[in-house]
Amino acid sequence: MPETPADALPQLSHLRLERPSEGVALLTLDNPDMRNAMSDEMTSSWVRAVDHLAADPTVRAVVVTGEGSAFCSGGNTSWIASEPDASVDRLRTRMLPFYRAWLSIRRLEVPTIAAVNGAAIGAGLCLALACDIRYAAEGAKLGLPFNKLGMHAGMAGTWLLPNVVGPAHARDLLLTGRVVEADEALRLGLVSRVVESGAFLEEVLATAAGIAATAPIASRLTKIALADGGHPDFESALQWEALAQPLTLATADLQEGIAAAREKRAPEFRGE
Repeated sequence: MPETPADALPQLSHLRLERPSEGVALLTLDNPDMRNAMSDEMTSSWVRAVDHLAADPTVRAVVVTGEGSAFCSGGNTSWIASEPDASVDRLRTRMLPFYRAWLSIRRLEVPTIAAVNGAAIGAGLCLALACDIRYAAEGAKLGLPFNKLGMHAGMAGTWLLPNVVGPAHARDLLLTGRVVEADEALRLGLVSRVVESGAFLEEVLATAAGIAATAPIASRLTKIALADGGHPDFESALQWEALAQPLTLATADLQEGIAAAREKRAPEFRGE
């Protein structure tokens, strides 16, 4: 895999950042002995990695996956239960920064893909829900069993899940705490595609490369248009598009895209 020079990357622990192809960044949660639970080291590294990607204009798509058999088993439960006598206020001041650290991926302006290679549980599933697209490997398990552990959902789960699967399925999954396998997750709309595990990451990275090859200005504006459930109403959509589409029509990329279509070749978009 071609990568950015090591001296240009932030120092990371329990997390890897690679550049497998032009325009694509791959973030791998790398704490397999704990099923990629969100350790303090991983959380700090995640913030540094997202800051790094946000500042890199060559990034056009980001893929998140897990090392080993799990995507992410969620928050570190030993940390969560480590202060049985702590006040609600103290626990709140610990949880909010944790939520915001992991949900920082939502501020990236480029499309993000969660490559759910294995179990995505609790906060681990919330991380996948915070991405724009979710693909699952065969056999992956996904769920938000917070209530079964005696706690309320966190990391925006009660907002992210209904936004993705709708309120009825969200109530079912959150109130029962049940974990679903990849095929059911596909039926629920929790993931967009299920891929054979042997070719999983390769296929997701190929999809990311395809996204990275599209016109970056159009891609970013489309991501903004679809954020948080999309436009509040039909007229708002028309007004947005009446500004966003002319903006892209004024770019050099539009001329390149039309020329490439006429010449039956792949376009070379520059974000200009």
